[in-house]
Amino acid sequence: MDVDRTTVDPTTVDPTTVAPSDENFDAAFVDDLDRLFRWRRDVRRFSRLPLETHLLPEIIAAAELSPSVGNSQPWRWVEVQSTASREAVRDNFIRCNSEALGGYDGERAQLYSSLKLAGLDDAPVHLAVFCDDSPAQGHGLGRRTVPATLEYSVVTAVSTLWLAARARGVGVGWVSILEPAEVAAELAVPSSWSLVAYLCIGYPEQAGDVPELERVGWQSRTSTADRYIIR
Repeated sequence: MDVDRTTVDPTTVDPTTVAPSDENFDAAFVDDLDRLFRWRRDVRRFSRLPLETHLLPEIIAAAELSPSVGNSQPWRWVEVQSTASREAVRDNFIRCNSEALGGYDGERAQLYSSLKLAGLDDAPVHLAVFCDDSPAQGHGLGRRTVPATLEYSVVTAVSTLWLAARARGVGVGWVSILEPAEVAAELAVPSSWSLVAYLCIGYPEQAGDVPELERVGWQSRTSTADRYIIR
C-alpha cells in the first residue's frame, strides 16, 4: 500500500534551544508551569486552520527532550497526511466507538452517545505515536526486567508533547477508541512497532481548565487522598 507519510525531522529545531538556559526557576515560572498543567486538556473540537509551519517541528523537538529507559528514545512519530489512511482510522474509530457504546445502558449510554470523543474530522494534524519494542539504542539497559518501560517512555514523550503544544496555543486530543493493530497495518510500520497513541493536533475551538468529561457530568476529579498511600 502506498501511504503518503511526511516525517517531521526533529533536527530542524535544536532541542537545546527549547530548554531553559538557567537551572534555577523563579516563583513566576513555577506558577506559569502549574497553570500550564491545569490548562492542558484533551481537545476534541478543533479549528480546521492549518498550524503555522514552525509549530509542529518545535513541539516534536520539545517532546524529544523526554526521558527514556536506557536513553533508548523508543518513540516513533508518524504524521498521517494520506486522506485514505485518515479515512481508515476514522472508520476504525466509528466501529470501535459503536462497540464501546454497547457496553453501557440507560442514562450512561445516552450520555456516552452525546460525547464528542475524537477530533478526527477537523484536526489539521494527525500524529500516530509508536513504540519500537526492540530498539538497538540503549543496549537493553533498564528494560530487561520490566520491558514495559519502553512504552512508559513513549507515554512520557506524549505527555511532554502535550504540554509543549498547549504552551504554544495548540490543542492535542488522544484518540484511544481504536484497534491498534489495524492502525499499524494501515500505516505500514515495522512489525516491531506498537501503537501507543493516535493524536489529533490543531488550534482548539475553545480552551478551558476543566476536563470536558467533568464538565458534561461523565466523571469528576476525586481527591488525591483517595490515591496516596503511605506504608
